[in-house]
Amino acid sequence: MSATSRARVQFAEFLFLLASAALCALPARADAPPFFRIEPVRPVAELLPIALAATPPVESGEFRRSDLVELTALDPAIKLDIRYATPRNFLGTPLYSQARAFLQRPAAEALVRVDRALAKEGYGLLVHDAYRPWYVTRLFWDATPPDKHEFVADPASGSRHNRGCAVDLTLYTLRDGRAVVMPSLYDEMSARAYPDYAGGPDGPRRLRELLRRHMEAEGFSVYESEWWHYDYRDWKSYAIQNARFEDIAPAGTKAGR
Repeated sequence: MSATSRARVQFAEFLFLLASAALCALPARADAPPFFRIEPVRPVAELLPIALAATPPVESGEFRRSDLVELTALDPAIKLDIRYATPRNFLGTPLYSQARAFLQRPAAEALVRVDRALAKEGYGLLVHDAYRPWYVTRLFWDATPPDKHEFVADPASGSRHNRGCAVDLTLYTLRDGRAVVMPSLYDEMSARAYPDYAGGPDGPRRLRELLRRHMEAEGFSVYESEWWHYDYRDWKSYAIQNARFEDIAPAGTKAGR
């Protein structure tokens, strides 16, 4: 590893430890939603340096120029609950140093249209994750037991999150700002997470289908194992990226409803 690469790894480790210490010290709110948790194959602290030092897969072909846009800059009504910037995620430790969400501009603009259409029915979008650096995908894969790998992307081919064309999200009600109840928890690695899961109460399934109907109308498709994960139709047009949030300059034009 070069001196520059080593310095980047050390800096990222410092940010990780700083975020972990600060966020883990915060008491959970009494009304904080529950979250799904697994026991990592190896401790995240051991796997992170490996993921940071790894190299994303080399891709061939021509790709569009990346134009990652911050979602809340386009539409402040889109709410964020970036679980990977907190300990309230399936690995139980912060993985992002900043609670931000980005998508490639066409996908971001489509998501704004979804949010505005849902507002007519009394709902808004609550985003858990969008663009994800490739090293985090590598970390997820290495930390997750093999029998649950259907719920995490193989870093050898990359995730559509890495291309800035996938978003994890749910609904919130405009009248009180609270997240709705869906058939499973976010990131839950069980059959309840499947978008065609037929069990449980009718209400959560109706809301799951409401979200799906509006997302598909704007060119998104649901992932076969996760009701919350949607890929934008142009995902093949963008290359895998590994830029950290702190390396992405704030951008985007604010637009009200």
